[in-house]
Amino acid sequence: MDPYVEPGGSWRPFWTVVGVLGLLLVADLALPGPDVPPLLRGLALVVVPGVVAVGCLSARRVWTVRVDGQGPDAALTVGRERVPLADVDTAHLRSGDSGVDAGAPVLGGAGSLPRGRTGLPLRLADGRTVLVPTRDPAALRAALLAGVRDASGRGTGSEGTLGP
Repeated sequence: MDPYVEPGGSWRPFWTVVGVLGLLLVADLALPGPDVPPLLRGLALVVVPGVVAVGCLSARRVWTVRVDGQGPDAALTVGRERVPLADVDTAHLRSGDSGVDAGAPVLGGAGSLPRGRTGLPLRLADGRTVLVPTRDPAALRAALLAGVRDASGRGTGSEGTLGP
């Protein structure tokens, strides 16, 4: 099974801020008039991109969704939380039933889904339901089904559309 990885964030906000600050620096140097004090310029060029970089890095660490591993080590990982694929209820995944328990926890540790993501309901073998934050629920469902098949060493049921 090829690992499925969905990054939790991108570096686009960081590079946007760096580009805007670069343009402001060029404008400050090129235009006549009073200059921005060097201390303020230095703080703006170091602190602002630093804060944005910390936000980008934390989003990538906390919200990255990964399905990987082989055999009994196969797992779904969201941030620091890890769910072995052997604990996933495959019947719920195959049915496409999107029912979710009220108050189901979001994997990754937050109380709510991050902006731009939907929650893929994932029923575990013990009956609990959790939400997996994802941008592409269909691709994640396919990766989970492939991973469960690889983890168990057998198929996930009838493989054809016409029956067994």
